[in-house]
Amino acid sequence: MNFKFIYKILAKIEWVVIKDKSEFKGTKKDLEDGYIYFSEEEQVRGTLKKFYKNQNDLILLKVKTINLDNLVWEQASDGNMFPHLFSSLDLSNVVEKFEIILQDDGNHKLPDSY
Repeated sequence: MNFKFIYKILAKIEWVVIKDKSEFKGTKKDLEDGYIYFSEEEQVRGTLKKFYKNQNDLILLKVKTINLDNLVWEQASDGNMFPHLFSSLDLSNVVEKFEIILQDDGNHKLPDSY
């Protein structure tokens, strides 16, 4: 597990709404489930395939974990451990933002390094 950075996939419109705020409370799904879903670097592609197939206008936030309270790795139904944040995200922890490109085949292209 990489404990230094975690990643959040968002619709661009969600980022537009929150980018000038100090904190992010989560997407609709996050709020319903009571925590903010994240992925580790090697989990991002799988998360995109499973939950965002054919979805356009996505961004990827790279988040440093050192100052995150209430961050817990929990086992998903597939057995993998995923980071979940049981509090709001202080946006000062976002270190980079990347555009995710939807390709013609419905899959997503990520930057070479993120």
